[in-house]
Amino acid sequence: MTKIVIQKSKNGEYKGFTCKGHSGFAIRGEDIVCASISVLVINAINSMEKLAKEDMEITEDETAGMIRCFMKKPLSDRGKILMDSMILGLSEISDQYGRQYLTIKIKEV
Repeated sequence: MTKIVIQKSKNGEYKGFTCKGHSGFAIRGEDIVCASISVLVINAINSMEKLAKEDMEITEDETAGMIRCFMKKPLSDRGKILMDSMILGLSEISDQYGRQYLTIKIKEV
């Protein structure tokens, strides 16, 4: 199962997120759920860096299936929309394929 934890401050500002684990929907190389999650997460990070010029710290471990993104500063309006879009896409995957493959949690930090 892939677990995604979105960290937000008390006032709702995005602080970062962690995506960890392989979905287990199918065998490696044929897992459309895992591939979809990866595309959404990596595209959001790339878009926030290149289009919104957000200042982030990225940590990844491909073997463990983990990527962590920490926001060094409050996000711009563009960055917020990109995060909202990533969460929307991930939520749709979780709803369509099941929470046994993808869970999303919002955590107040």
